Amino acid sequence: MRKIVAVAVLGLLGALCSCLRAQASDPLDIIRQAAANWTGTLPCGGWDCVCAFKKPRGCCCVTTPLFQLEESTFMQIVGLWKDLQDLTNQIEEVTGGRNVTFAASITPITGCFGPFNRNVSISYNNVSLNQGYGYNPSMGTFTAPYAGLYSFSYTVYSNLGADGERLYHKVQLMKDGQVIASSWEDNREDAEDSATQVVLLHLKKGNQVYIELVLGRFVCGDTQGYNSFSGYLVYPLSDI
Repeated sequence: MRKIVAVAVLGLLGALCSCLRAQASDPLDIIRQAAANWTGTLPCGGWDCVCAFKKPRGCCCVTTPLFQLEESTFMQIVGLWKDLQDLTNQIEEVTGGRNVTFAASITPITGCFGPFNRNVSISYNNVSLNQGYGYNPSMGTFTAPYAGLYSFSYTVYSNLGADGERLYHKVQLMKDGQVIASSWEDNREDAEDSATQVVLLHLKKGNQVYIELVLGRFVCGDTQGYNSFSGYLVYPLSDI
């Protein structure tokens, strides 16, 4: 079979070469004319169909296998699209479009916040972000709208403005009245200091997280709003 095909191809090339020598027109026109003038029979496995070159007798085409390849490729693309859509639906089912994040800082102060005779929740009322509306700036409290893993960060900063004064602050991150993390300073060696904490918490819907200033302590001289509180939902969970 291969020998027959090879002979046929050589014959076709010979005919084309004759046409190319006889004419000096556009090469594509020469190829079309050579194909149209071909009168032999090519052994192409029984494929015989209408060709683009003026329907010459015995024209071998690959329309059927090309169509089958196109159809197979298309069905594979459709299958991939369905798989991608299913994955998107699964992700949407897990996340539920739940975008929760907030960021806030205290109003700049030249004096001091505190001391008080009890622990006081700090109201970070300069809100720059509150997506999902879980944060209440008047109370300084974040209430989890969904169960999930959350990340929280806070910074405590104090500047007494004079060397030798006593830095005496302590704040703590609370979850429903339970101390989760704390930061404090108690010295006369520097008049300005800050600290930052980042924690991950599993929360149920309705759990509350906030920052409180411990009784007897104070923060001072934050004219830039460095004291800040922020958090976001890392990923939701079924209620735990």
